Amino acid sequence: MLILSEPQIRSLYTMKDAIKDLEKALLDYIEGKIANPHRTVIDFPDKSASALYMPSAIESVGKSAVKVVTIFPNNPSIGKRTTQGVVLLSDTNNGEYLGCLNASYLTRLRTGAVSGIATKYLAKKDASSIVVIGTGAMAEEQLQALLVVRDIKTIMLFNRTKEKAQIFAGKIKKLDPEYSGEIVVMDDVDEAVSKADIVICSTRSNIPVFSGKALQPGTHINGIGSYLPHMQEVDEETLHRCSKIVVDTMEGVKNEAGDFIIPANRGTWSFSQLHGEIGQLAAGQIAGRESGEEITFFKSVGIAYFDIAVAAAAYEKAIKAGVGTLVEI
Repeated sequence: MLILSEPQIRSLYTMKDAIKDLEKALLDYIEGKIANPHRTVIDFPDKSASALYMPSAIESVGKSAVKVVTIFPNNPSIGKRTTQGVVLLSDTNNGEYLGCLNASYLTRLRTGAVSGIATKYLAKKDASSIVVIGTGAMAEEQLQALLVVRDIKTIMLFNRTKEKAQIFAGKIKKLDPEYSGEIVVMDDVDEAVSKADIVICSTRSNIPVFSGKALQPGTHINGIGSYLPHMQEVDEETLHRCSKIVVDTMEGVKNEAGDFIIPANRGTWSFSQLHGEIGQLAAGQIAGRESGEEITFFKSVGIAYFDIAVAAAAYEKAIKAGVGTLVEI
């Protein structure tokens, strides 16, 4: 079995790779080539934490996998990462265990990559300004993906703890050494949203993080932070103002996306208003942006085959490059 650490994966597998590999996986999923059972979530309420177990298989690449991710938001206070995880990769031809990969970076990478794909189809072609709401670890790859698919000239940052936004600002050059645009830490989230072509929401908030009234025509939103039924980053005003709402999977958001579940349970919004899934968008089965005035929203709660798509590709690159540690099990 090949063991791959985060630094080793970072050294050989890029955001551009992830966007390419995920877009192919989206098409495989639409064609019924991917097995993707529903994930299991175990909550630890006293720690506001959770563990997620995600199985999947892509026979076209001869791989199956299970990813286990733990999310413990209080970990930074004891010097540990909020999100930790592994992907256990196996061969669908003979059942052999092939690799165990650090999943923390791959999770952030694939989540950023799928937002990048959504942005490619849903954001204005000339979108040049971004606001990042929530500047934790997941926000890094979200921003990185958007810098790949759009020519961004202004990045605005907002975090409830302003110091964290300032620290994040210092990381942007490392994320994209070629970025030469403006970086601004904002005090007022709605002011930032009103100036943005693209809004990134990457928080664990239980209440909406901005007012939908602040959105300007033509804005695109990526929401990836709230992934449980009681969590809500985006308000109902935003949902009603969006002309197209695209999700990673219908099943996933109906079970886990509080942004939709909360207003649906109130009877003031309906899942029938969703435009479709990201795979349908990539396959051309549903329309992307059709005018400069549309407000669009992509919501992702995560799905296991995203993980196997990037893990299998990273594994193959590592084998070719001779990267990683081989162990007997």
